Amino acid sequence: MKKRFISFSLLVIPLLLAVFCRRDAKEIKVQNDPYSQSILAARAEKDSYFMAEEDSPLLDKDKRDFKGLHYFPVSTKFKFDSRLVKFAGPDTFDILTSRGIKRKTMRYGYLPFEYENHEYKLNVYKLLDVYEKHPDYLFVPFLDSTSAAESYGGGRYLDLEENQTGMYALDFNKAYNPLCAYGREDYRCPIPPEENRLPFAVKAGEKKWH
Repeated sequence: MKKRFISFSLLVIPLLLAVFCRRDAKEIKVQNDPYSQSILAARAEKDSYFMAEEDSPLLDKDKRDFKGLHYFPVSTKFKFDSRLVKFAGPDTFDILTSRGIKRKTMRYGYLPFEYENHEYKLNVYKLLDVYEKHPDYLFVPFLDSTSAAESYGGGRYLDLEENQTGMYALDFNKAYNPLCAYGREDYRCPIPPEENRLPFAVKAGEKKWH
C-alpha cells in the first residue's frame, strides 16, 4: 500500500481460489459457471490494469514481458459464508509492515468458518490510517501452508465492506497479494499477524509473482 490507500479488490473485481482436483468434466463445468466466469473476468481486468496503468505496482522492466498474474483454479471449496463476531472490547496494536513501519490497527472481530470438518477463524482488522476515509473497510490478511511456497511469503489479503447484516462471503478465490509483492519499494504493506495463520493450504486466489 502507498500512503494513499489502494485496494485492488475495490479497483478491480476481486479474484481467486483453487483446489487440486482431477481435470475431468466436473472441473471444466465449475470453471464455466457464472460465478467462476466472474472471477476469471476480474482476473483479466486486473491483468489489464497492471499492464497498462501508470500507477501499476509492476516494475517497468516487468511490464514489458507481462503475461498475466498467476492464480489457482477457481473452486467453491474455498468460499464460505460467515457471520462477523465483533470483539466486545476491540483493542489496538501496531501491525508491522514490509518496510518495518508500524501502523495502528484495531482488532475488530473475527470470521468463523468450517473447512474439512474443522473449525477455523480469521481475525478482522481496521487499519486506523485508512479508517477516516474508509470507515467500512474490513481488512483480513492471512498466511497459510502455501505461503512462501506456492503463494507470496508475505501473506495475502481479503477485503470486505462492513454491512448491516453481519454476514460475509469469506471467499479465498478473491485473495490477492500485497502491492509490495511485485518488486517496487514504495509500498508499506501490512504483514499478517501470526494469529491469522491458517494451518492448511489455501490453494485459492493469487499465487506468488515470481
